[in-house]
Amino acid sequence: MADRYSVHDCPMEHYTNTEVIVREDILAKARELAQLISTSTEVQYFQQAERQIARNEHVQELIRAIKKKQKEAVAFETTFKNEAMVKKIEAEIDALQDELDSIPIVSEFKQSQEDINYLLQLVVSVIRDTVSDIINVEAGQEERETCSD
Repeated sequence: MADRYSVHDCPMEHYTNTEVIVREDILAKARELAQLISTSTEVQYFQQAERQIARNEHVQELIRAIKKKQKEAVAFETTFKNEAMVKKIEAEIDALQDELDSIPIVSEFKQSQEDINYLLQLVVSVIRDTVSDIINVEAGQEERETCSD
């Protein structure tokens, strides 16, 4: 019976969870791909929207108010055990969030985040599918490779 850790009678190397073994050429291509993505229209639009949000005092005030209300809600929930106040504060947070979401640059920023996430998911899917196709094709070959030290 073949060793359960061998492929085509080649011993498989074993690594612990703390060991990371990645070929440098793969890392170089990943960095190159990351650079390409960082110069994409989606990322540029995201960065522009992010800068506009950072400079918009009304947006920043709303964000600060939401964070403050969230802290209040946690305090009333954990320290004071006052569910009525928690519900009241959560309603105030929802109103502030609705106001924030109604600001066009915030909507554009959120859309740009979704666009970047979609782009990244697409890239990961293409890599996964391509590797999977290659593995399936190679696994289907009848020729057996031999070990080479």
